[in-house]
Formats: sequence, structure tokens, C-alpha cells
Amino acid sequence: MTDIERESTHPRARETHDVVNQAPAREDVNEFTSNTVLVDAVATFGAGWGLPVLEQAGALIGSAAFQADAVAAQTRPPLLRSHDRWGRRVDLVDYDPGYHRVIAEAVAHGAHTSGWSDPRPGAHVARAATFMLFAQVEPGHACPVSMTHAAVPALRTTPDLADRWLPRLFARGYDGALAEPAAKPGALLGMAMTEKQGGSDVRANTTWGEHAGGSDYLITGHKWFCSAPMSDAFLVLAQTSRNGNAEGLSCLLVPRVLEDATPNVFRIQRLKDKLGNRSNASGEVEFEGTVGHLVGEPGRGVRTIIEMVARTRLDCVLGSTAGMRQAVAEALWHVRHRQAFGSRLVDQPAMAAVVADLALEAEAATLTSLRLAAAYEDDASEADVAFRRLATPLAKYWVCKRGPHHAFEALECLGGNGYTEAFPLAMRYREQPVMAIWEGSGNVIALDVLRALAREPGSVQAVLDELATTAGAHPTYDAHLRRVRELLTAAAGQEPVDRQAGARGLTEALALAMQASLMLRHSPTASAEAFVAARLGADRAAQYGVLPAGTDVTAILARH
Repeated sequence: MTDIERESTHPRARETHDVVNQAPAREDVNEFTSNTVLVDAVATFGAGWGLPVLEQAGALIGSAAFQADAVAAQTRPPLLRSHDRWGRRVDLVDYDPGYHRVIAEAVAHGAHTSGWSDPRPGAHVARAATFMLFAQVEPGHACPVSMTHAAVPALRTTPDLADRWLPRLFARGYDGALAEPAAKPGALLGMAMTEKQGGSDVRANTTWGEHAGGSDYLITGHKWFCSAPMSDAFLVLAQTSRNGNAEGLSCLLVPRVLEDATPNVFRIQRLKDKLGNRSNASGEVEFEGTVGHLVGEPGRGVRTIIEMVARTRLDCVLGSTAGMRQAVAEALWHVRHRQAFGSRLVDQPAMAAVVADLALEAEAATLTSLRLAAAYEDDASEADVAFRRLATPLAKYWVCKRGPHHAFEALECLGGNGYTEAFPLAMRYREQPVMAIWEGSGNVIALDVLRALAREPGSVQAVLDELATTAGAHPTYDAHLRRVRELLTAAAGQEPVDRQAGARGLTEALALAMQASLMLRHSPTASAEAFVAARLGADRAAQYGVLPAGTDVTAILARH
């Protein structure tokens, strides 16, 4: 047999691993300047002065190094270390170093408390945009960042605590190790409110605190959900008593380490195995003679934390919106690079309609988020204060509930890649439900809307006044606004049980009216008209990608 014949009978290795027709890694992209909607909204709602700083944050967040830390934080979740090797309780949570780097950058850029520490017009809008940028890439760390921001109004009710703790919360330094508060470069706060038997019904709490002198109480109880248990201190609700006399449900600040460097009693029983929010630890904790400092008045715990609840609900809206932006950015990146059946996916009408519809949803959520943040500015008008009372639960209900479906549809744009954990949208799909659940799930929020209607009619009028500014801009919007007014009139005449049954429908109608009004006022005509028709029109559909005939999909996608 000749050499040629011999060679032809042997199998040849074939090149099977050339990678073609895959999108390149989406990294080293400025996540702020590439988000035209967010850039415009920051300026629209009074924080144009913050654009240069946000641009710097956007470059950091879009960098390959930051994204690698975000992935590490998500894929190597925190672990509980209850005891040391000699059997002593230590109650520590170990995180991947990437988590600490992410949260350090968020704190350094003021995602936690810059709205408070650097007061000026637009400060809370700028802080909201910063928070959204960081939450877009790594959402888990946003939990302690949000709680630290939201705790400020509660602490301000108690000057002694405020003088000691607010400078720590306003600081831009971060050290994840436990130490006495005065020795740390900054501090973060968590919460431990809910219990097994009550959940959102915090008045059913059974944790109690006995007065121990001054503003101190010794607390005993079990908290079913403690958010971010490695924070430096926590706001806790407990039934307090003084000299044997019950005071009622009070709010207490519980440090992990006391001012004299003594560890407080804070026993982490286990970490929750959660669907999402993997990089952030959530745990069950036991208190047994744990020192807590009274915040606000005894027996007025719910009133003390009510503003905190409102601001964490705002951050749920911001977090859901950040997730929508990530979903749109990743889906558009994929369809602009991937080809099928002879053309790019984005050039195929069916796919273009889907991503354009996803983009419209994210745009409406972004405008809602920053309009709401503007209503929380320190110099907010009386009308804005009234507006935010109703607008916050409206946005929290609707935007957060839209998040999971939005993430799924974006994930589907990537096909099989989207369903793998190697791409970020699987994480995002698991992440989005937490914003709808945390700080009040759907029914709790819809009932809060009813509570605002009944107890604070000024908030209803403030929302209606804002909606009226867009009357006449679009006939479909006008028809929806008439329906909203009819629903409000009908609800006012109903018995409470009947009003509850219709709470979700009323909440949805109001939220959509608010979003449509914002789109009509602040978005390009092509985007605004497509949104109004797709969400309020007679031909609206349940799934994304059903846009009215004649929609300028190209213009919508160019904006995103």
C-alpha cells in the first residue's frame, strides 16, 4: 500500500470547535451613557449636574473586572459560619471577595446615602440613578445598600442615635468585617422585622424587649427573615415593656457589635436557600438578651419605620427597573450580533417587535422610577409629598410585577444560551420576583393603595392632577383616564370587602395611566404612541411583541 493510499484510509481530525455566529462578550460598555433613556431622565428630573459622576460609575460598572466580581458574587453565594473550630459561636457569614468589592464601589459612589449626605436639588434622583446602575449588574448587594438609605428618616426621629449613627451611614468607606462601629470606615444597616407567624402582619410579632435603662432594651425572640445579617446594625420590631407595663410594638436599633467592642447577642440560625438574590445573605436570627436602642417613641414602631418602608418600596421599583434595563441591553446585544435564516435577528420583524416592546417597558419603568425619586427630594412640594404617598405603591405593584415576565421574554431572545447560568439573564429571571415580594407582596400593596384612597384623599388628587396634565395628548389615553376616574368613583361607593376584591384592577389601571402620562410627556413620539396603544389600546395583548401596525420599531430600538 502506498503512502497516499495508507493516508486515505485513516480518519482525519475535523475542526469542530470554531465558534462563529455568537455575540461577543458584552463588557467594557459604559452602562450609563449607553442608556439614553436614563441619561435623559436624570436631566429631566433635576439631576443634570450629576451626569459626569454617573458617567464615571457607568464605565466602572460596565468594565470586565466589575462584571467578573458580580458573577463571582452570584455563583459563590455566602456561607454561614456559626461556630469557630473550638466550638465558640461566631455567627459570621463568609462572602466571595467579589461581593465585597462590588459593595465597596457602590458605597464609594454614594448608592446608599448620597441623597441624604450631599443635599441639593436632584440629590435623590442622582442617588436613584446610581443605585440602578449598580443593581443592574449585581442586584444582591443592593439589599443592604437600600436599607441603609431608607433607615435615615427613622434614625432622625431619635437625635442621640442620629448623631452617632448617621455620620457612619453617610461615610463612603466600607469594611465587611465585624468591629465596633466607631472603628469602621462606614456602616450599613439591615432589617429584622418579620416573624414566622405574621409575615407582613408585623403587629402579630411576639419578639419582646424589656426596658434595661435609658433608651436600652434587652430583646428576646426569633426573626424569620433578617436581611443582610452581616450588616453593622439592624432595625428590629419588638413588643416592649417598661417596669412590667406593656408599651406596644416598638422600633429598636440592634448593633452587631456594641460601642465598647462587645459582640451583641445575634445568633444566626441558618441562611435561607432562596430562589434568587443569591449573593445577598438572608437568615433567621435569635435574640436572647440582645441589646437594642429605642428608635422613636415606645409603642410607635410602625409609625417610626413607615417612611423607611416607603423608601425601600421605592428601591424595589428602582431594582426592578434596573433588571429590565439589563434584560433589554443583553437581549439587544444578542439580536444585533446573531444571524439566523440569512439575516441578523434584529432585522427580522418578529424579533424586532419583541425587543422593541421590552424596551418600551423598560423606558416606562425608568421614567416612573425617577419621577418617583424626584417626589422624595428634600425640597419636594406638598403636591409631590401627596403624590408619592399613592404613586409609590402604584409603581411598586406594577413595575415589580412586570419584572419576571419581562426577564423571561428577554431570556428567550437568547434562546438556549439565555437558559444557562453562563449568561446573566438566568440570574435576572431568578432575581426579579424578590422585588415584588419584599416590602409587601401584591395584595399587601394593592390594599395599601385602597388605604391611601380612604385615608389620604389628597394623594389621590395629586396623582389625578398629574395625570390631567397629559389630557388631550392621545385619545386612547383620554379614554383610559376616564375609566380610571370611573373606577375611583365606584370604589368610593363600595363596601370594604367589595373594594378589596377590585383592588388589583384599580391599582393596575392607575399605574398604567401614570406610566402612559410619563411616556407622553417625556418620550419621543414613536415610543409614547406605541406604548399607549400596546398597553391601553383595544388591540393590546398579554405577551410582549404585539405592537400596533405602523410602530416605528427602528426608532424605538435606536433609542435603546
